[in-house]
Amino acid sequence: MKNLAGLMQQAKQMQANMEAMQAKLEAAQIEGVSGAGLVRVTLTGKGVLKTIKIDPKLADPAEIEMLEDLILAAHTDAKSKLDAFTESEMKNATGGMQLPAGLKLPF
Repeated sequence: MKNLAGLMQQAKQMQANMEAMQAKLEAAQIEGVSGAGLVRVTLTGKGVLKTIKIDPKLADPAEIEMLEDLILAAHTDAKSKLDAFTESEMKNATGGMQLPAGLKLPF
């Protein structure tokens, strides 16, 4: 019975950790950068594009294709940083315990 009580306590602790992690993700803002800082995008912790900042030097109509590529690159950078942040937070919340394959928390 002691093992069951301990297991239940661990489950409650992990649930509390997961709730804290979800709150932290919701508040997070992750920035991606491309073109040596000429284009910056910000994603929320849930992956929603929040802001795009473009250096005025890139406002040349002849350079629209390059600008579009830089926006995509900045978004990709932010998304990879968000994925790493989410993975790190998940490890902290679960105490390093591996979750079943295919389980996509917290999304």
